[in-house]
Amino acid sequence: MAPSFDNESSLFNFVVRDGNGVKGIVDSGISKVPQAYIQPHAEQIDKKSASKCEIPPIDLSKLDGPDHDEVVNQIVRAAETLGFFQVVNHGVPVQLLDSLKQTAHNFFSLPAERKAVYRKEVSPSPLVKYGTSFVPEKERALEWKDYISMAYTNDDEALQQWPIECRDVALQFLKTSHEMVRNLLEALLGNLGEELDDSKIDAFIGKKMVNMNFYPTCPNPELTVGVGRHSDMGTLTILLQDGIGGLYVKVPEDVDMEKKGEWVEIPPIPDALVINVGDMLQIWSNGRYKSAEHRVRTTSTKSRVSIPIFTSPLPTQKVAPLPQVVKKDGMARYREFVFSNYMNSFFGNAHDGKKSLEFAEINSN
Repeated sequence: MAPSFDNESSLFNFVVRDGNGVKGIVDSGISKVPQAYIQPHAEQIDKKSASKCEIPPIDLSKLDGPDHDEVVNQIVRAAETLGFFQVVNHGVPVQLLDSLKQTAHNFFSLPAERKAVYRKEVSPSPLVKYGTSFVPEKERALEWKDYISMAYTNDDEALQQWPIECRDVALQFLKTSHEMVRNLLEALLGNLGEELDDSKIDAFIGKKMVNMNFYPTCPNPELTVGVGRHSDMGTLTILLQDGIGGLYVKVPEDVDMEKKGEWVEIPPIPDALVINVGDMLQIWSNGRYKSAEHRVRTTSTKSRVSIPIFTSPLPTQKVAPLPQVVKKDGMARYREFVFSNYMNSFFGNAHDGKKSLEFAEINSN
């Protein structure tokens, strides 16, 4: 029997410790959101007042033709302003995108005990983690999301250790998107005067992870968030979202765009992938590229899934603004650090906008 969801410790045990997740709460037949999930008013998302981001997707097939430079300019412009853009003709088969979404729904439909074996405390593999919210122990209000996270080392370990229900399509997604990621990175780094060759690629995207996120239907979506305000800690994130929508990005205050400081929705485009700039790319570019502050709302009509690939440097990698960019700018805005230390700081705190970057900022006072 489900516990009283008004009692915070029994809810925490049911959702987090016992691995039932938010889906377990919803499946118990609740009619209102438990108190632990109600966000402070300032964090709640007003769907009605948000506008949609009407920027057309970038056609990556044109990188191979006479429009190459124009496409590179589009990629660079997007990274310098919103930090978010959508791409089509990206090289990942459309049938695989459909299969990924279906696989995510299938995985989260499994009985709780099948998913709970991958909880961090008991997972048979250090590569796989099933969880809920972001850092439940540190959050004032929990996030309305369950997820499975699969870290990539090599194909053999992925096939042996990732959950059998989703390993094949997740690995295929990682592999079929690699060339696209490399092309995007080449465009963005090339614009900074940095050539990307095989010997350098691990310094930028040596660590990769595939997640499957599940946002169950919510009786009071206006009170909750699927994911709170944050930027991604890595280099580039490649996101497959389904057709339901709910991804919002904050337009930075310091860019030449309309709607500065406002939240805009990234509308689902069939067969497109969403790309967003992470904190490391902002740091390498000395602030020229913007890691996108974003969040996710919940919905009362249908469960939503999204499947991101997170790319980042290897944990042992030293990260600092690229010297040629610092020379041009006349000063470094970020200090050098080892990426694993940044990761520890990022995962040691609840989501709080772009506060994660303070770890590396050099105060100009």
